[in-house]
Amino acid sequence: MPEESLTSFFNRSAAGDGRPPFPLVAMVGQEKLKRALILNVINPEIGGVLIRGGKGVGKSTAVEGLKGILPQIEGVKGCRYNCDPDDEKHYCPECRLKKEQGTLERETRTMQVVKLPLNITEDRLIGSIDIEKALTEGTKAFEPGLLAKAHRNILYVDQINLLEDNVVDLLLDAAAMGMVAVEREGISVSYQSKFIFIGTMNPEEGELRPQLLDRLALQVEVETVRDVKKRVEITKRMNAYSENPVAFKAQFREEEAKLKERIERARELLPQIETPEKILYIITRLGVDFSLDGHRGDIIMERTAQTNAAYEGRTEVLVDDVLTAAEMALPHRMRKQPFEEEKFSYEMLKKLVDSY
Repeated sequence: MPEESLTSFFNRSAAGDGRPPFPLVAMVGQEKLKRALILNVINPEIGGVLIRGGKGVGKSTAVEGLKGILPQIEGVKGCRYNCDPDDEKHYCPECRLKKEQGTLERETRTMQVVKLPLNITEDRLIGSIDIEKALTEGTKAFEPGLLAKAHRNILYVDQINLLEDNVVDLLLDAAAMGMVAVEREGISVSYQSKFIFIGTMNPEEGELRPQLLDRLALQVEVETVRDVKKRVEITKRMNAYSENPVAFKAQFREEEAKLKERIERARELLPQIETPEKILYIITRLGVDFSLDGHRGDIIMERTAQTNAAYEGRTEVLVDDVLTAAEMALPHRMRKQPFEEEKFSYEMLKKLVDSY
């Protein structure tokens, strides 16, 4: 089966035919892509990832494959805004009322991948207000949008470079503020919307707006696998998945469980991670040498490096963590390269850091 069938497989699975998604752990190669996704799951504060690549290289398949390794989170039962029961300060009006009445209940659920359609309307994205009902019933007249569902989950946008400008503006506001405000006819409703922002795109179909590009913390270029043995294995696995998706997924259940446990351990370890002064120096030197605008790039590199250290089971950030982070945080932010004659790569970054 040709490699391009990865996309059609994902589309059929996502269309609701009941097939489990292709497991992320079953993907052959694409280690940087998998690492970027896993690090964001461990630490949503990193700020998301943009996945660039041509057709059929597994971009969407990888994102959907996250479903098998996503962690459990605590929520308020029946909440339309996915409120955190331990964050009373940011309760929605409905949860605040339940708390006062003593009827608020907790539940444990798995983090979700919420897909945003390209043709989404503004009302569907942020929510809509029934003006007549609002005058008599208050917040019950508000129907939350997709950004309420995305709160504390993953917001996934396929072909993100093809989004309408008005939708991009709303996403930028939500990502920057962590809040959504809806105003209609003098009536205002707001709610929290903090999500892991993941976008995929084919550069041949156009580039991304600079403001949105800057908001996505990491970037990964996904290329077609050229190694013959790996291509053979890709074909075998896709054939097996096509013939029996349930049985195929079962083959990787133990590996998925191990990765999920590793992610949970990393999430628990993350608050203990320390970044030595000498490592902060390396991070800021990279920011200067690549002429980054502002300080967002430095902050993202440190957060990503800390998360990578947690994933590796350490409590202190090492140079290798910085290199892993820089390889994904710099490509879409750098204004220049210290070694103009060399292609940007992990090896080039290591050469530069060794010179410090």
